[in-house]
Amino acid sequence: MNLTINKSPENPIENTIVNKIEHSKQIISDAVKEYGDKIEVACSFGKDSMVVVHLALQIKPDIRIFSVMTPFKPKETFEYKDKMIQHYNLNLVEYMSKELVDPDLPKTDPNECCRILKVEPTKEAVKGLQAWICGLRNTEGRTRKDYKEIEEKGGLIKVNPILNWTELDIWRYMAINSIPVHPFYARGYRSLGCEPCTTLISDDALEREGRWIGTSKCGGECGIHTQSLK
Repeated sequence: MNLTINKSPENPIENTIVNKIEHSKQIISDAVKEYGDKIEVACSFGKDSMVVVHLALQIKPDIRIFSVMTPFKPKETFEYKDKMIQHYNLNLVEYMSKELVDPDLPKTDPNECCRILKVEPTKEAVKGLQAWICGLRNTEGRTRKDYKEIEEKGGLIKVNPILNWTELDIWRYMAINSIPVHPFYARGYRSLGCEPCTTLISDDALEREGRWIGTSKCGGECGIHTQSLK
């Protein structure tokens, strides 16, 4: 891993949205130079993913993007995906598990559901890659506070260029750049996943507290950021 990030988080000047944008673009640029066609962007078509995709397109307009979809995603997510592919002319490959799962699995065994429908397809997506870029942020939830901008797990580099952005930073960037917004955000949702596992939450809660409510995974992870994908 040759990428190095030089940043002084205590410097208030670096905490402006303008400097955050430039810092994130530099991270992506360095990663693209380092890994060439062996790096891709992961996109779930939530707000954070769309910001990262938009940033990456400024560095490499034809950068490869992969998306892992599930049969439990809302139809609006599929519609929004198709709209964004056309709107930004995305060079995108979609992955979806062919394994049939019980409709009740998201509630009865969410960990197994995520393994089948998210983790395994993501392993397929990153097969042959040296690195991937994602929209993880450390203020989203209780499980995301200790991630780094550049990480390595199992021989695969993960690049988190907007790690230090806030929820407000995301919405400001989308507004400044007129990025179309997934319709679920207009309904009050703050973190989007599969429909059975996504719930409205209060404004003072962490964004991911609306995920997997009523299960041991509440506010947690599907597994793609916590497990080795190689």
